[in-house]
Amino acid sequence: MVLDSLAKELASKGALGVLRHGFKCYGKELRLAWFQPNSGMNPESAARYATNRLTITRQVAFPSQVLKRPDGSPRTCIVDVVLSLNGLPVVTVELKNPLTGQRAADACKQYQIDRDGRDLLFRFKERALVHFAVDPDEAWMTTELKGAETLFLPFNRGHGFGAGNPPVAGNWKTHYLWDEVLRADSLLDILQRFMHLDVSERTIDTPTGKRTVRREAMIFPRYHQLDAVRKLVGHARAHGPGRNYLVQHSAGSGKSNSIAWLAHRLASLHDGNDAKVFDSVIVITDRRVLDQQLQNTIYQFEHKTGVVEKIDENTQQLAKALAGGTPIIITTLQKFPFISQAIRTLEKKGEGLALDTAGKRFAVIVDEAHSSQSGETVAALKGILNKDGIADAIAAQLGEEEDDALSEEARAAILKEVMSRARQPNLSFFAFTATPKFKTKAVFDEPGPSGAAPFHEYTMRQAIEEGFILDVLQNYTTYKRFFGLVKQAEGDREVPKKAAAKALGQFLELHPVNVEQVVQVVIEHFRLKVMHELGGRAKAMVVTASRLSAVKYKQAFDRYIKDKGYSGIRALVAFSGTVEDPDIPGSSFTEVSMNNGLPERELPERFAGEEYRILIVAEKYQTGFDQPLLQTMYVVKKLAGVQAVQTLSRLNRTAVGKTRTFVLDFRNEEEDIFKAFKPYYETTPVGENADPQKLNELHHKLLQAAIFTPQDVTDFAAVWFKAIRDPSGQDHKQMNAVLDRCVARFKERDEEAQEAFRGVLTAYRNLYGFLSQILPYFDEELERLYAFVRNLGPKLPPPGGGVRFTLDDEVALKFFRLQQVSEGAIDLQTGEIDPLKGPTDVGTSRQMDTEVALSTLVGQLNERFGTDFTEADQLFFDQVRATAENNEQVIEAAKANNEANFAAYFSRVLDDLFIQRMEGNDEIFSRVMSDKQFRSAAQEHLAREVFERIRGYGHRE
Repeated sequence: MVLDSLAKELASKGALGVLRHGFKCYGKELRLAWFQPNSGMNPESAARYATNRLTITRQVAFPSQVLKRPDGSPRTCIVDVVLSLNGLPVVTVELKNPLTGQRAADACKQYQIDRDGRDLLFRFKERALVHFAVDPDEAWMTTELKGAETLFLPFNRGHGFGAGNPPVAGNWKTHYLWDEVLRADSLLDILQRFMHLDVSERTIDTPTGKRTVRREAMIFPRYHQLDAVRKLVGHARAHGPGRNYLVQHSAGSGKSNSIAWLAHRLASLHDGNDAKVFDSVIVITDRRVLDQQLQNTIYQFEHKTGVVEKIDENTQQLAKALAGGTPIIITTLQKFPFISQAIRTLEKKGEGLALDTAGKRFAVIVDEAHSSQSGETVAALKGILNKDGIADAIAAQLGEEEDDALSEEARAAILKEVMSRARQPNLSFFAFTATPKFKTKAVFDEPGPSGAAPFHEYTMRQAIEEGFILDVLQNYTTYKRFFGLVKQAEGDREVPKKAAAKALGQFLELHPVNVEQVVQVVIEHFRLKVMHELGGRAKAMVVTASRLSAVKYKQAFDRYIKDKGYSGIRALVAFSGTVEDPDIPGSSFTEVSMNNGLPERELPERFAGEEYRILIVAEKYQTGFDQPLLQTMYVVKKLAGVQAVQTLSRLNRTAVGKTRTFVLDFRNEEEDIFKAFKPYYETTPVGENADPQKLNELHHKLLQAAIFTPQDVTDFAAVWFKAIRDPSGQDHKQMNAVLDRCVARFKERDEEAQEAFRGVLTAYRNLYGFLSQILPYFDEELERLYAFVRNLGPKLPPPGGGVRFTLDDEVALKFFRLQQVSEGAIDLQTGEIDPLKGPTDVGTSRQMDTEVALSTLVGQLNERFGTDFTEADQLFFDQVRATAENNEQVIEAAKANNEANFAAYFSRVLDDLFIQRMEGNDEIFSRVMSDKQFRSAAQEHLAREVFERIRGYGHRE
C-alpha cells in the first residue's frame, strides 16, 4: 500500500519533490529523506538527518520494458553503479577504463543507445535524477536520457585554464567525483540545495493560432558552480561579513543558477556558533529574467512564499523590505540613494517605519560587477545598510576632533560620505562578472587560489573547450576602406587638426557611398552565407557607431532590399531617444517609428520570432542581450577593451545546429580585437596599484594653479555637506557663487594652462573615487576637496569654448573602395597579455589641438587610406572592368571556377583587355606593362572585382 502510494507520488510530483517534502498515504505524511538542518539548534533534526541510508550497488541488472532482443524478448540492462537514498535510486554511473580500450565517450554512447529513458530506473524526474559517464580522466553527466539526442555535459575541474582535469599524485584525475561530489553529505546537500526543475514556456505561432510550448529540464550543478558556491559559503561561514569576493565566470558558466544557489545558501547560513551570518541577502541586477528564476528556484527548495521579494514598484517598497527583514531582496542599484527620501515619504503617509541596521549583517550579490558599481551609488548602498554603525563611528570621531571652520552638522556629513565609501564591517559583497576591470579586481579583492583576486574563476577558454559557448573569433573577417577626399571649397583655412580629422571621419562614416557599400556587403553575405544556417533561422546584428548611423543604415538596408526584390530578410533598428538628420531639415526618427510602431519592450520577443532576421543597433543590446539564434555580427563601429568583448560575445550562445559564427568587421584591426579578448581568455593580470601618495601630489598641483583656494573649498563644503541630499534654493545660490569665482579665475588663464588644470582635476576625481573604497584610513580634507572638484568640473567651460567643428561643404569624396583584407581565426592561445591598468598616473592634460591647413589634412588622409591609383587611373580601370564583364569567355570562366582559379585565368587574358583600352591611355598603359608592382596591384584588384560582379555579389563602386 505504501509503495503503491509512493510510486504514484513519484509519478506526479517527481523524485526530487518527494525527497524534499515527503508524501501522503491514507492521510499520514511520510518522509523519504531528512536533510541537514541549517544550524545545530535543533538536535532532533540532526538526529533524523543521521538516520539516512545511502547505498552503492554494483552491476544492477533488470529486464528492459522497452529494449528488445532480435527474438523479441526483453533485453537485460546492467548498470555499473547505482547510488540510492533510503532505497530510492538517485544516481546512475557507467564506468569505463582506457586501459581496456574504452573511455567516457563510450559510456555516453552506451546511455544513448543501450539505455532507454522510458525504463523506470531512467524515467525523467521519477527515479534516478542524474547519470554519469566516467573514466579515470574525465566525467560527463546528463539528467535526461533521450536516445541519440541525449545531451551530456562535462563535469570536470578544468586544467591549465582549459577543459579536462589536472593530474593527481597517486590517484585518478576524476577522484573528486567520488571523494567530493558523491560523498554522502555532499550528495544530500546537492539534492537539498542545488538540484531543481527548470521550466520555460514560449508562445509560438502555428497555422492554427498561437501555441504555448513548455519545456522542463532537471538542473544538476556543473562542477565549477558547485565548487564556487561551496567555497564562497564556506569562507563566509568561517570569516563572517566584511569581505569582498570576485567571481570571474565566463559567459556560458550558468551564472544565473550560481547566483540563485548562492543567495539561497547565504540567506540561511549559520556560523560555528549557530548564529546567523547574514540577516538579509540583496541581489543587485538589471536583468528582468533573474528575479523570476530566483523566485521559482528557491520556491522549489523552501516550498513557501515570501522568501524572495522583487523590488519592481519604487524605493518605498525597498525600504519596507529592508525594514521587514525579507530574506532575499532583488533590486537595482539606483534605488539606494533615495531610501532616506522614501522613508520620509512613508512617514508623511502615516506609514512610518524604522530601518534599524544596528547589529544587522547583509550579503550583497552583484550581477555584472564593473567599476560603475563601485562608485557613489554603491556608497549610498553601504550608507543605508550600515546606517547605525556609521552613525556610531561618526559620533566617536566628532568627539575626538574639533574643526572651527565647519559646523558639527557639516563635519558629520563629511564623515558619513567618507565612511559610506569605505568597506563596511557588516557587509559582504559577492560580485559576478566575466570581464572585470582594474577597479573591479581592486575593490573585490578577497584572494583566491592564486593569492589574489578573483576568489573563483571559470575561464572563457574552458567554457569554449567544454562547448558551453562558441569561439566568436574563429571566423573573423576584416575590411578596409580605401578612399580619396578632395577639398572643394575656395581658400585653404586653418583648422584644428584633431577636431577636423574627427569631422572628416564622421563625414566618411555617414557618406551615402560608404553606407551603401557596407549594406550591400552585409545583405549579400547574409543571403549567401548566413540565412540558411541553423535550419534557416540564423540571425545577425549590425553594430553602428551612432544613433544617426543606425538611422542611415536602416534606411539604406530597406532601400536595398526593396530594389533587389529580396524576401525573407527584414531588419529592426534599436536606438534611444529621437534622432534628427542634419541632411534632412525638420526630420525626426525614433526606434518605434522606424520599426512601424513596434513598442521598444516588445522588440526582443519579436526579433526572436521568424519575421525579422537582422537587428541594427546603436548603444543598445550590446550587453546582456541573450539571443541564441544570433549567429553573425557586422561591426561598423570602433570597439576596444571590455566593450569589444561584451559586444562580440552576443554571438557566443549555443543553439541546436549552431556550430560556428561569423564576424565581418569594417572598422577594427585584428590586433585590437586580440588585445581586447586576450586578458579575459585565460587569466586576467593587473598592473601596478595606485599609490595613495599621489592624491597629495594632485592636491598640491591643484592649489598651485591658484584657480581655487583652501577657503573656497571650505566655503563650498560648509554648504554642500549641510544639506547634501536635499539642498534648498538658498544653498544652491551659495554653492554656485563659490564655484563661479573659481570659474572666473579659470577663464583668465590661457588655453594650455586651462587644459593642464582640467587634466589634474579629472585625475584627482578619478583617483580619489577609487582609492577611497580601499584605503584603511579617512582623510577629511581630501573628502572635502573631492566634493568640491566633482562640482567644479561640470561648471568649467568646455575645451574650445564648446563650439563643435563642422566641415560644411568643404570636402567631397573622390573615390571609395571597400576591400576584404583578412579572413580566418584570431588565435587567443598565442601572444602576450597586456595587464589591466588602473588610475596610477598623476594627471595629464588633454593634448592641445594644433592648427593645420585643410588641404594638408586631406592629403595626409589620402596618403594613409588611399591607393596608388590616380583619378585618371580609376577611369581606365573602370573601362577595363566593364569590357571584361561583357566578355563571354570571361563570364564562363568566372561561373565555372573558384576565385583563385579565375584569378589565374584572368592574368592570362589581362594583356588583351589592356590593349583594347590602350587608345587615349598611353601613359597608364605603359605603366601597367612596365611596372610589375603596379600591374600586380591592378591585376589583383580587377580580378576580384570582375569575379564578384559576375557572380552577383561583392563590392560595387
